[in-house]
Amino acid sequence: MSINRQNQFLGDELSAAENDATSAKFVIIPCGLEKTVSYGTGAANGPDAIIAASHQLERLVEGREPCLQGMFTQTPIDCSQSMEAIQSELRARTLEIAGRGNVPVTLGGEHSLSYGAVMGVADASPEPIGLVQIDAHADFRVDYQGHKHSHASVMQLLAKEGLPICSFGVRALAQEEQEGRQSHGVICYDAPHLVRQQIHSVELPDDFPKKIYITFDVDGLDPSVLSATGTPVPGGLGFYQSLDLIQSTLKGRECVGMDIVELAPLQGQPVSDFTAALILHHLMAMTL
Repeated sequence: MSINRQNQFLGDELSAAENDATSAKFVIIPCGLEKTVSYGTGAANGPDAIIAASHQLERLVEGREPCLQGMFTQTPIDCSQSMEAIQSELRARTLEIAGRGNVPVTLGGEHSLSYGAVMGVADASPEPIGLVQIDAHADFRVDYQGHKHSHASVMQLLAKEGLPICSFGVRALAQEEQEGRQSHGVICYDAPHLVRQQIHSVELPDDFPKKIYITFDVDGLDPSVLSATGTPVPGGLGFYQSLDLIQSTLKGRECVGMDIVELAPLQGQPVSDFTAALILHHLMAMTL
């Protein structure tokens, strides 16, 4: 069966061998989940925008070619289903991908999807998984606005599952989130400190897991870098700063899964879409 390259990340840049579902190292799951957004809308359109923008990327990213390891974009998850069904399907997909030694890459969509995406990778791993989070928000609310699986609750849910978290870029924080982060031992490098001091590298504790899942909420970036998101907050991370911070956490560790979430495309303003696609390409390169 022929593959529609317009629906594939990197599109025509990929050879047939690189775009093989059975051998690709990077398996991309579009998931335009948008059920609990609480401010701006449009996250449902994020996956399509990232894929379309990726067709303008070059194969080479900082001297590496992730596509040589293979990339395949699956059919999107049906987000007209219930939240529970979406989380279950996403968890099953990432479990299958990670279970055969490949890297699931989920395109959002709102941040709530990270619960299913992460838990599937954790189910597949015989070793503990640590989370590296880029975000303007802690996402440590409890049942925010009546939603257990809220975009504002996802890290709280994952912490309750016992996953260690290292968070970068937070600058909008409620008291309950501050207390939740402290009670779960989240390693916090918040934006005021990182940005004012222009910090680009950190060292994780030796006991932080060696297997890393990266969850990148694009609102972690400053709106001057990426504005098309539902909850833009001034004072955020720079493009290279965010990537450098993630790269530093991977020293001596392995990335086993990732997602990029909360892109809400703006018509006629493709720069944010391209920025999100380029970030994702950089993250893939970091796994090599």
